[in-house]
Amino acid sequence: MAGAASDVAAMRRALELAARGRGFVEPNPQVGAVVVQDGRIVGEGWHERFGGPHAEVAALRAAGAATRGATLCVTLEPCCHHGKTPPCTDAILAAGIARVVVAAGDPFPAVAGQGIETLRAAGLEVETGLLAAEAERLTAPFRTLVTQGRPWVIAKWAMSLDGRLAAAPGQDRWISSPASRALVHDLRSHIDAIAVGIGTALADDPLLTARPAGGAAAGPRQPLRIVLDAGGRLPLTSQLVRTARQWPVLVAVGPQAPPDRLASLAAAGCEVWPCAAADAAARTTALLAELGQRRLTNLLVEGGPTLLGSMFAGDQIDEVWAFVAPRILGGPAAGPPALVDVPRLTVEDVSFPGGDVLIRGTITRPQLSTCG
Repeated sequence: MAGAASDVAAMRRALELAARGRGFVEPNPQVGAVVVQDGRIVGEGWHERFGGPHAEVAALRAAGAATRGATLCVTLEPCCHHGKTPPCTDAILAAGIARVVVAAGDPFPAVAGQGIETLRAAGLEVETGLLAAEAERLTAPFRTLVTQGRPWVIAKWAMSLDGRLAAAPGQDRWISSPASRALVHDLRSHIDAIAVGIGTALADDPLLTARPAGGAAAGPRQPLRIVLDAGGRLPLTSQLVRTARQWPVLVAVGPQAPPDRLASLAAAGCEVWPCAAADAAARTTALLAELGQRRLTNLLVEGGPTLLGSMFAGDQIDEVWAFVAPRILGGPAAGPPALVDVPRLTVEDVSFPGGDVLIRGTITRPQLSTCG
């Protein structure tokens, strides 16, 4: 392959490589790069960890002498400033690269077009915008942090086919399948923080860690666990508080929270973050700004419905993971029956008419025992 087709294939490979950095490089962006010589990839790399070499440097090193006169395809504009590492533009020029293809610009003020101009001023041919939408989606959390001063917010919930988020109190609380829950634990292991409201914390007593089968810690890190608890009601006996010295817990409280409760939470190892705002919407806004100041890039919000509803109303959700289980809970408002007793849907077809999700299937009812 050569020319445009070669560039597209190389950039797609660079995007695949960039995604490997998810959960390791934050608050930096995920970036991938490949070196192409005569239509063939001769070197590739990605930003593997925060503070480590950038993707361009890794790809140039892998290509060795083959960089002379070659094309470099990179998913994000090369940096041109000294940070934890030297400017990537210096490494590109020193390697003898003749042409650079950039998918998307870098919104970080110290770069923001200056990296591209530095390369062009040195005589390199620079093309921009190839697979830009894909590259911008990959770096959306980084872009949100840089441009809005807050983390990218992912809302996650599991619901029954008839729209219920939970079973009756005291019953099996898992609506979604083990496979779906495994996906959520993997997601948790790649984000900076996870948040729930005090209602969910009291009802479910969650641990909010990333756990594979067997209960051991998973992934590159554990998220900061956050409870929005205006009144400081989080029990000292809860799993969150009891494990606060092992995995950090931040309790976001309001002005009405009793000082003695806050002192007890702090003594147990929780970080107590007070917010003077009187209403929930203002507190979530202030919390997001605080997390942005701490350079947290991704926040996963797992509920409950009050917190999710408030954040949707405040236009604070950026991404959704909604798991619809083939169960029909029904029941009165006071609570549906136990999950083991509810009918299930055997899914036969899923389609997307006009952007909706249409799930078709047949009902499977629990077998009832009989006496002879």
